Amino acid sequence: MRILVFGAGAIGGYLGAILSAAGKDVTLVARGAQYDALSRRGVILESPKRRSDPIRVNVCRQGEEQPPYELIFVCVKSHQIAESAAHVAGLLAHDGSLVFPQNGIPWWYFEKLDSPLRGTRLPSLDPDGRIASAFRLDTVIGAVIYLPTDHPEPGRIVLADQPTDRLVVGELDGELRPRLEATRALLEPAGLPVVATDRIRDFKWQKLLSNGVFNLLCTITQSSPQQVVMFPETRKVAKAMLDEFLAVAAVVGVVPKTSTDDILAYTRNRAGFPPSTLQDARAGRTLELDALDNAVLDIARLTGVPAPTLANVVACANLLNRRIVEDGVAFRPAPAREAG
Repeated sequence: MRILVFGAGAIGGYLGAILSAAGKDVTLVARGAQYDALSRRGVILESPKRRSDPIRVNVCRQGEEQPPYELIFVCVKSHQIAESAAHVAGLLAHDGSLVFPQNGIPWWYFEKLDSPLRGTRLPSLDPDGRIASAFRLDTVIGAVIYLPTDHPEPGRIVLADQPTDRLVVGELDGELRPRLEATRALLEPAGLPVVATDRIRDFKWQKLLSNGVFNLLCTITQSSPQQVVMFPETRKVAKAMLDEFLAVAAVVGVVPKTSTDDILAYTRNRAGFPPSTLQDARAGRTLELDALDNAVLDIARLTGVPAPTLANVVACANLLNRRIVEDGVAFRPAPAREAG
């Protein structure tokens, strides 16, 4: 099987590294300093348990791929899919599959769904239909990846090594087709557990409950999830946002097996890295707000579910994102006084 990892950031770089180390025929697509580091040295994986020697990978720039590929992991951020959709679609073998592990509400959410909203296109995710027109739905595998990572420098990926690390895959129509088992058989020997599900949207919401709330609040306040929960005023904001997320999930038929209090308690005690959106703000990169929060507001408006707290917090985050994109500003803490 010929495999392509399109977008070799933290998640894509990790997938490409473990598959390369397992001897698979895999190519990574990268750009800029990441391409330079991967082509020169390879990928270094670090965690509390290990630091790998550089793993040599086959890497190329966009446009230098050699199709067709039977399996493509599309690992760019959700807001970057549209600009490369037609290109990626052209790299896929006729009977190939695309795995989309992005966080948040996916562009395909209402496709192949037994719901009155079937076929609805959310304006924040695919406003002109460019993504939907590029990809054949029968090639798409939905995915959720649980893999806290940090990407402190090109070619170096730091992992939290959590017991919950895994990739969850599922078909858009809920069928358990053989290609899900084939994905598991590919990745598990390389070191990443894989779960096949007939309810991929439930897993999307389960992770989104944390990402959609704490990525935003951490980014705006430049704080960790634990600090957000332990500060009484922001804890109240987080609780209100979680309640609104759960209400929106319920109206589209998803009832996560958790509660607001459970999520707050888990967040207070968890260890991990700064959320990816906070990392992006500190690096001056476009924030992944559409899939994490703007799409939830789209669904809330579409279904008449009130979400005032989410709307207010998202408004602040969208302005922050505009500063980053239009003014070229990175937001990172700077020492205000001598340590100690």
